[in-house]
Amino acid sequence: MDKPRYLLATILFVACLTKSVFAPAQIGRPNIIFLLADDLGYSDIEPYGSEVNTPSLSMLAEQGIIFTNYHTAANCAPSRAMLLTGVNNHLAGVPNIPETFTPEQRQSKNYQGVLGDNVVTIATLLEDSGYHTYMAGKWHLGSEPNKLPSARGFERTVALMDSGADNWEQRPYLPIYDQANWFSDGERYSLPDDFYSSRFLIDKTIEFIDENLDDGKPFFAYVPFQAVHIPVQAPKENTEKYLGVYDEGWSKLREDRHQKAIDLGLVSPQSGIKTMSWVLDWSALSKETKKYEAKRMAVYAGMIDAMDFNIGRLIKYLRETNQLENTVFIFTSDNGAEGSGASEPNSFLSQGIAGNLGYNTNYETLGEKGSYNSINPGFTSAAVSPLSFYKFYTGEGGMRVPLIISGETLGENIKFSPSFAWATDVARTVLSLAEVEPAGARYRGKAVLPMTGRDLGPVIRGESSRVYSNEDVIGYELTGHSALFKGDYKLVRNQGPLGDGNWALFDIVNDPGETKDLKQNMPDRFQEMLGDYAKFEQDHGVLPPPAGYSQLRQMAINTLKDRLEIPFLVLILSFLVVLPFFVYAKFNKRQ
Repeated sequence: MDKPRYLLATILFVACLTKSVFAPAQIGRPNIIFLLADDLGYSDIEPYGSEVNTPSLSMLAEQGIIFTNYHTAANCAPSRAMLLTGVNNHLAGVPNIPETFTPEQRQSKNYQGVLGDNVVTIATLLEDSGYHTYMAGKWHLGSEPNKLPSARGFERTVALMDSGADNWEQRPYLPIYDQANWFSDGERYSLPDDFYSSRFLIDKTIEFIDENLDDGKPFFAYVPFQAVHIPVQAPKENTEKYLGVYDEGWSKLREDRHQKAIDLGLVSPQSGIKTMSWVLDWSALSKETKKYEAKRMAVYAGMIDAMDFNIGRLIKYLRETNQLENTVFIFTSDNGAEGSGASEPNSFLSQGIAGNLGYNTNYETLGEKGSYNSINPGFTSAAVSPLSFYKFYTGEGGMRVPLIISGETLGENIKFSPSFAWATDVARTVLSLAEVEPAGARYRGKAVLPMTGRDLGPVIRGESSRVYSNEDVIGYELTGHSALFKGDYKLVRNQGPLGDGNWALFDIVNDPGETKDLKQNMPDRFQEMLGDYAKFEQDHGVLPPPAGYSQLRQMAINTLKDRLEIPFLVLILSFLVVLPFFVYAKFNKRQ
């Protein structure tokens, strides 16, 4: 080879070597996939003690770390605000969903129910640092043009704006919506004819990733599933796997899952479990009712099964495209399981409501297209086993959910962590994994709130057993339901109709089922934490609801103001208002 050619070849070789050595500072950062289930209970997946077959999540758990003491908000939009910003939901503008605020609360800039302009999403920070950012799933943080996910850092999106929707077609699931509001890249979107939510969301995620796979940039993909939010629906083949599994009822299932959680090391062998007083006695139900209830739960299990199957499709795609080794997965739920499904779905009133929404409640097609399904508080108590209460309440069942962080890039790590973790920590951990710093006091010319979440990296790597000290305080409030975490203890107050409105103190490490109130045994700690909670309310602009407040009733009032021209809506919303009080009166009558 002559000297000029040799010199050229040397230069090209050095250039390639330089590119391979120095360019991967960006290329080498991990892909991050954030999988968010909706209304999934603490023990609803196999790694947390479920009988539901979830091999994809089990694989992620085996290759990653399971957090056994992770908490989030007790309903959807507040948790999503914290997960995506690392800022407390009250400060981020989302104390609750917007449909539930009183006129007085709406006067506060913090009580809008949509993501505030005073916070920066992790999608924005990641996009600005060189990541592709994708979202496919439920948003529910605002539908105005400047609130859409495409305006909050996501490069490609297909997103549901509402609190929920049908899983088989584009239709609303509650009369508070005229239609199911889907948007794609900022524009209104029509779903395909072969739509099923979990399959579709993974299809779109794969499509987005594939579009830019060859440019060498890492990606952040946010996949907030509709599973297992009402309406609970699943493909027939997934449901059929679980027919007969739930024939022994919810109390037996709750006990079985508790024991499995003990066997797995998720909860202490000394942990207690209590029967929630509003749960019906399974043995007192008719044979026909038991059969129907068991299938309702089979559909619920089938919906989880279908979600896991589609997660497996995504994993397979990443493996086939050589992306899996450099991908970190985060899986969790936005809150605990939903327990407000009607106790008597075959009643005339329940069937009438479903029918006027265009649904049926037939046993034969339960969970399939055109069917409206949910689980009632009985099986919800099993879904959150061994915890107490459920979604909308600040008992552990409403706030403690699975959290799995997995990926080969994390290296060898511990399998379980009892470290307390909070929803805002997910955002901070994502940024840490991506080697991106949180925003400062200003971002893109605007004043923004600081991220308060903690990086869970030290726990994941085994460098520390916890990220919160015994003196750190985490407070939370939802329509008067209240909680404060400090060390191993939790101060909690659940309002009616299921709570008594009184404060209680629990050691949630040794007693996650909240069976032993310690306020009489630990009066000093109890008073100290009451003071901490009062400070939390003041610092975060918490506005206690007025006396007699009901979230469902306020939702009905707000909706009726806008839609009085629809006569049957009055009946529907009236039913929603009185339902919890009917249930409460019914179980009190049995005592």
